[in-house]
Amino acid sequence: MLIKTFAGAVHGVDAQTITIEVNTGGVLSPDNESKGYYIVGLPDSAVKEGHIRLEPALKNSGYKIPRVKTFINFAPADIRKEGSAYDLPMAIGMLAATDQIPSHGIETFFIMGELSLDGSLRPIKGALSIAIQARKQGFRGFILPVHNAREAAIVAGLDVYGVSSLKEAIDVLAGGVEIQPMVVNAREEFANNLNNYDVDFSDVRGQENIKRALELAAAGGHNVILIGPPGSGKTMLARRLPTILPPLTLHEALETTKIHSVAGVLPVDTSLVTTRPFRSPHHTISDVALVGGGSNPMPGEISIAHNGVLFLDELPEFKRAVLEVMRQPMEERRVTISRAKVSVDYPASFMLVASMNPCPCGYYNHPEKDCVCGPGVVKRYVSKISGPLLDRIDLHVEVTPVSYDELSSRERAKLNSGDIRARVLVAREIQAKRYEHLRDVYCNAHMPSRMVREVCHLDNAGLTLLKTAMERLQLSARAYDRILKVARTAADLSGSEHIRIEDLAEAIHYRSLDREGWAG
Repeated sequence: MLIKTFAGAVHGVDAQTITIEVNTGGVLSPDNESKGYYIVGLPDSAVKEGHIRLEPALKNSGYKIPRVKTFINFAPADIRKEGSAYDLPMAIGMLAATDQIPSHGIETFFIMGELSLDGSLRPIKGALSIAIQARKQGFRGFILPVHNAREAAIVAGLDVYGVSSLKEAIDVLAGGVEIQPMVVNAREEFANNLNNYDVDFSDVRGQENIKRALELAAAGGHNVILIGPPGSGKTMLARRLPTILPPLTLHEALETTKIHSVAGVLPVDTSLVTTRPFRSPHHTISDVALVGGGSNPMPGEISIAHNGVLFLDELPEFKRAVLEVMRQPMEERRVTISRAKVSVDYPASFMLVASMNPCPCGYYNHPEKDCVCGPGVVKRYVSKISGPLLDRIDLHVEVTPVSYDELSSRERAKLNSGDIRARVLVAREIQAKRYEHLRDVYCNAHMPSRMVREVCHLDNAGLTLLKTAMERLQLSARAYDRILKVARTAADLSGSEHIRIEDLAEAIHYRSLDREGWAG
């Protein structure tokens, strides 16, 4: 008997429909039972191993193990099928094909889940993308592990049944036991958890000038690097940057949730990512783990940080090859992973925040402690970061240690994240109106080069100042554009229609690593 079940395969951050055809027939001899399963359609090892998990799962769930030849085909056959999430549709197809359960209604559901040997179900990856595909294809419902139910249930117009075992999945199909579909109001869930952060800028003592620099970065979407000695608060400041960024829109939240689901980093029983991501990979990370890829392409850290912040602590300690692969994604805000048989695109629109000590010992230019690094060591340390990468970082901010008086003060910081975010939102609204006719441009950092001269117009005094800075700092054309974009953001924060001389001076000030003699 031939039975068809339906599932989904994730390709990039989207899914496509997979038809699982199960055909049974032909009795096996007792000494040939182990050769009774034929799985075709370009399955990987995890899919092929599924029949080994199915036998004990069926037996422990109270069903008979089919002792007939079983042919399982995954269509379309030219797409590689990966992972263990096809266990459940294979099991249901085998039971229906051998008349152990009714086959009526199976074709109206997407079915996915990894089976344990006792018949229980484990979570899967990419549930949201697969649920979107199921609705698009007009399926009635989606049966999947209960841990993924809230994630998939934010897709309206699709009945999502979260089940904990093979037996419960069969009950849903048979209608014998009343299992209600999971219901999640996406807009209500989004509104209730929006901007629910555990940290705040009011926790930071002093460092008012650094807060101003991060406010400028958030207002214009600019990349930033923090340079300072150990213990000066670089990581603490960076972790609070998402709290002053504009809140996620519902579209951004859905897009971010899809990526996290595909990457397998979405927390269990979570329906929607409602806060901007903050990713902080260790400096031993590989280039594939950072930008994505592998034999079976998966999103990397830059894509998981999409719509949020990617924090690279101790930037010079990262392998140079790892940092260089970020250059193109930082410009294009997406990354393309190409292989011989497949090419996938992942979005990668993130704010880069990096931190570094000024030298190996950490105390170069420290107001109280002496640097013990030898001649030329500081310059070699900073030169680990390539010029092209530094050009793509708009703000170079020097972080100084916090004084004892500021640390011991019982007074709470004057500014909290809400106050700073309010000013950032005003500046972002100005930019949204400015770029409303451009696609995928929402802030000054994303401004195309052809618009820089038009939007960032300078008067004669500003042109003279910028010319002097370019000549003394020997800046590149890319750095020239970056300075103008940051100056435009400073003007937006102050509500000025034109870039003032003080806005331009502030933007030039945030090019610390370009200053002559900075590294000795």
